[in-house]
Amino acid sequence: MVRRTKIVATIGPASESSEAIRSLVEAGMDVARLGFAHGTLASHLENLRRIRVAAADCGRLVGVLADLPGPKVRTGPFPAPVGALLAVGARVTLVAGPGMSDSAMITVEEPGLVGDLEVGDHLALGDGAVVLEVQDTGPDKALAVVQNGGWLQGRPGLHVPAGRLRASSPTAADLHLLEEVVAAGFDMVAISFVRSADDISRARAAAGPGGPLLVAKIETRPAVDQLTEIIDVADAVMIARGDLGVECPIEEVPHLQKHIIRTCVAWGRPVITATQMLESMVHAPTPTRAEVSDIANAVFDGTDALMLSAETAIGHDPVSAVRTMARIAIRAEAEADYVQWGGRLGKLQRLHALPGLLAITAATSAAAWQLALNVEADAILCCTRTGASARAIARFRPTAPLIGLSPSAATARHLTLTWGLLPMTVPEQATTDDIVWFAVERAHAMGLVDQGDTVVVMAGNPVDPEPVTDDLRVVRVR
Repeated sequence: MVRRTKIVATIGPASESSEAIRSLVEAGMDVARLGFAHGTLASHLENLRRIRVAAADCGRLVGVLADLPGPKVRTGPFPAPVGALLAVGARVTLVAGPGMSDSAMITVEEPGLVGDLEVGDHLALGDGAVVLEVQDTGPDKALAVVQNGGWLQGRPGLHVPAGRLRASSPTAADLHLLEEVVAAGFDMVAISFVRSADDISRARAAAGPGGPLLVAKIETRPAVDQLTEIIDVADAVMIARGDLGVECPIEEVPHLQKHIIRTCVAWGRPVITATQMLESMVHAPTPTRAEVSDIANAVFDGTDALMLSAETAIGHDPVSAVRTMARIAIRAEAEADYVQWGGRLGKLQRLHALPGLLAITAATSAAAWQLALNVEADAILCCTRTGASARAIARFRPTAPLIGLSPSAATARHLTLTWGLLPMTVPEQATTDDIVWFAVERAHAMGLVDQGDTVVVMAGNPVDPEPVTDDLRVVRVR
């Protein structure tokens, strides 16, 4: 069975060699994530090159996601190599300025941040495993008690309530990196600590027309409160559950996950479920039962993609983590009721008015989904220049194999993030008839459809000044 939920794998010290990246591609990595909070621009550009080479060698399209740091607050370094243990109930002083951190005092380099903390604030360090509660404050220091303890190493990130951050997102440093990322040809860019639609609009203006997909990371309470406004201007969404679980009550996170996924799918926006999905596999050869259930439930929720972070960046066996996630996703997909999902989505879509040409594409994709069910199509071929129509049909989670064909290599790589889509590039054609004929021929030549199969083809007129998918056909493969 072909896996339809995509896998995003983070490239890091454990996986950045050419051999390791090729192994990840062979294991099923659909999108490679490069975290710009770590490493140098030069190292990320070199990894981009390695990913492109590995994907070409394996005959696959692999998207590359640049994850910008955002207004990330970090502590002073803990003693190397063992770090320090923060025990539950221990009292810790947070001090403004540079210097070393230990189990009794944590230095915070962000100017003014310590003085802005308030009594009752919850602070998370690293990936949220260590949580502090502020009990007393002063102009340049604060006293906190450890609520959840653990080991801290290096310079872990410090998550504070979004309202305490003075810097907006994207930061000036992010915008500079964005220019470099666009010039280098990255396929997607994640904007960290998004609080409003304006944050995405600022990034869009900096990226310029025809740039990479912009992925809004939902990890703050304001972002949850303005979800639909953010989804309206973003190209995709990432549910960053680690920071979200600090901003919101932890018991709310599963329900927020379901709400965000369903909203994104209804709007035709790819959505990534991220953070601690196979955390135990950073060190262990097999996942916990709870992690397996977590991945399966994200698939049942309808997520487009599942993300691995430390598991592949610094884990002891990144390839095993990808293979394990792939097996779990395939098994969950076998149980998912996608026909019922598509039926509910059709009703939901009618509640949202879409402007002009988008309404035509949405209606065509809905008709294609229903038509494919009625004729028991062996495949759905979506011919697309921008990727919009392919994402529109994918939101219905059709049971027939879904193939996205585009004359744009950039568009095809964008589709590596979208559920169920097998992207491929095709030559530009002059007429709609040629587009349809060549799409069927290409799918047949690739062994994706056989003689006698019935396929549904979505296409548009290549000479239209504005892309719109308004042609729907049933074709018997000959």
